[in-house]
Amino acid sequence: MADINPSSEQKDFLEEPQKLPSTLNVLTILTFIGCGLALIGSLWIFFKAQDSYDMTVANQDKMEKMPDWVRNMQGPDPVGTARKVLDNKVPILLLGLVATALCLYGAIQMRKLKKTGFGIYTIGEILPLLSGYLFIGESTLSGMRGVFSILFVALFVILYATQLKYMKK
Repeated sequence: MADINPSSEQKDFLEEPQKLPSTLNVLTILTFIGCGLALIGSLWIFFKAQDSYDMTVANQDKMEKMPDWVRNMQGPDPVGTARKVLDNKVPILLLGLVATALCLYGAIQMRKLKKTGFGIYTIGEILPLLSGYLFIGESTLSGMRGVFSILFVALFVILYATQLKYMKK
């Protein structure tokens, strides 16, 4: 005799798949774009570290004549910062690539409506801030660049957090 009660597999098959919320769709697309830019940026920093250091040293005397807001963007010791980037370019590159991969994987998981993607994404966003602080110093988290970076990370984490209600374990 045929079973008239549908099994859980049949219920899953018969249920309409959950649609990706439009905000989550936009956030993940922006994250994919950001991951591409982060990949390019990490590689650029790695390959241009020596040129950047040389240019910073060469332009040091011109910094005295710049407006205050330009000097604030460079931090208190631009030559020292450029030197630290040059000295630590390999770990900065590796951690940048790991962070980009974590953000990408987390966004893909969130597109599949899996909450685990949020934690992975958040780690990927915080990792560059921590690695910058560890390898370059507090100048990476201060000034206009640091404030912008922290606010940007916080904004995306908060926006993704508002979408957790649509995700499953």
